[in-house]
Amino acid sequence: MTPVREEPIALVLGAGGARGLAQIGVIEAMEARGLHIATIAGSSSGALVGGFQAAGRLPELRDWLCGLTRTRMLRYIDPSLGGALVGGRRLMEALRELLGIVSIESLDVDLTIVAVDLMRQREVWLRRGDLLDAIRASIAIPGVFTPHRIAGRELVDGGVLAPLPITATRLSAAHRLVAVDMHGWPQLKPTDIPLPPSTALADEEAGTRGGEIGMVELIARAIDTMQAQVSRVQLALDPAELVIRIPRDACQFYEFWRAREMIEIGRGQAELALDAAGY
Repeated sequence: MTPVREEPIALVLGAGGARGLAQIGVIEAMEARGLHIATIAGSSSGALVGGFQAAGRLPELRDWLCGLTRTRMLRYIDPSLGGALVGGRRLMEALRELLGIVSIESLDVDLTIVAVDLMRQREVWLRRGDLLDAIRASIAIPGVFTPHRIAGRELVDGGVLAPLPITATRLSAAHRLVAVDMHGWPQLKPTDIPLPPSTALADEEAGTRGGEIGMVELIARAIDTMQAQVSRVQLALDPAELVIRIPRDACQFYEFWRAREMIEIGRGQAELALDAAGY
């Protein structure tokens, strides 16, 4: 067993759809070096990964994600009649089976789940209450998942305002700040990037045939563009000691069946960054 280093680390986990699953590999690489993650702040898929890590249930989430296929993903899609494509009930039932009932304040890790209150146009830092409830709010991508109500507030994806929620960690006692940015340089030249694979979800909603951009693809590109720009601003205004960057072309935002591949990409990027920084 790798001895744990005493100096605490604050880990910021970013938004990025299926690319965010790479952050599982980042955490595994950090733990393999004995790094002590004392504080976590996460938005969107970063909230999902960070929440399960804080609850000690990341291996269960990892195994479940790695078992997903394109067909199995369809089991968790319950169409919504208004406000978004997906209601999210089936997905939450599956995640509840993995996580159980856990309150944020009971965790040993200082955890902040970041969502956005659209009516008040501000970030919401969820630090108390049911963990899965907070995760559901933080992953409510506008147009894809319906908003989630907590304490009378309609909350949506934390990545809308804080795709890299660095500020949420600044009150912690952790000495080192490590951020995982989902918008790193692409692995390939733009002309070399293949078209995304055809899936039932992509064919029905993305409408990529004939060069047209469908609803899901349009939402994904718009959100990804916005989050990339906001992340750059956040890092410029509030720099992290170490930034681990996941290539922005690693996968499409809905390709959650590529979890195993994303985890290995995250592990590789983390190893490179940690080696370069002397961790």
